[in-house]
Amino acid sequence: MAAVEELRELVARLRVECPWDRAQTPGTMRPYLAEEAAEALDAIDRGDPADVREELGDLLFQIVLIARMYEDRGEFTLDDVARGITDKMKERHPNIYAGGAPDGEGTHALWERRKARVGRSRIDGVPLGLPALLRAHRVAEKAAGVGFEWPDLGGVMAKVDEERAELAEALQTADPDRIAHEYGDLLLALANVGRYVGVAGEDALRMANSRFERRFRGVEAHAATAGIEPADAGLDQLEVWWRMVKATEASGT
Repeated sequence: MAAVEELRELVARLRVECPWDRAQTPGTMRPYLAEEAAEALDAIDRGDPADVREELGDLLFQIVLIARMYEDRGEFTLDDVARGITDKMKERHPNIYAGGAPDGEGTHALWERRKARVGRSRIDGVPLGLPALLRAHRVAEKAAGVGFEWPDLGGVMAKVDEERAELAEALQTADPDRIAHEYGDLLLALANVGRYVGVAGEDALRMANSRFERRFRGVEAHAATAGIEPADAGLDQLEVWWRMVKATEASGT
């Protein structure tokens, strides 16, 4: 806790003595908070504990700084934040802090049931600002918590086939609104596949992006070795290099 207190003191001093930190507001910090959260996710994907530690530190700094801004306005403190989340977690884990779950109820089901007591929709707590794929996963997860769910994976895959067919029909119309509608429905169905099999779509797509970027850089490297621009190589040659890059990855060389 001494290190956390030192960080709080550092942030308090920066808010007084550093013109940049003093000028910031919670609103101006939004992009930095999102960036640091994304960098922490990247570090977790890379799997280097030192990177994860550093990026979590950067994210923690953003949290302490934003909390200090509210403290400066007399609204709440970092201690209030910590106390609030501690109380919330205890309340949502009565199986640990209040003598056990009723009737053998599972931890996740108990969590969702207790959150719903406030009388809101179960999906109200899913932030609108989440990346759309991640939000699709969470909203469907909430709906599944009350039994609004396919009975098996076959039903989920059938929904994907249905939405794919509807997108194919929409493409024949050349109606951009209809195409966007059906494309969105297909993406939502695919997000449900990931949720159903325990794979977070946001994470899977981020890793797929990383693979594509890495392989495309490999294609560019082949083009550079050949002394030509990728755009001048032609699709057939680009495909050859792409397969070579994939083969190299598979062999580990």
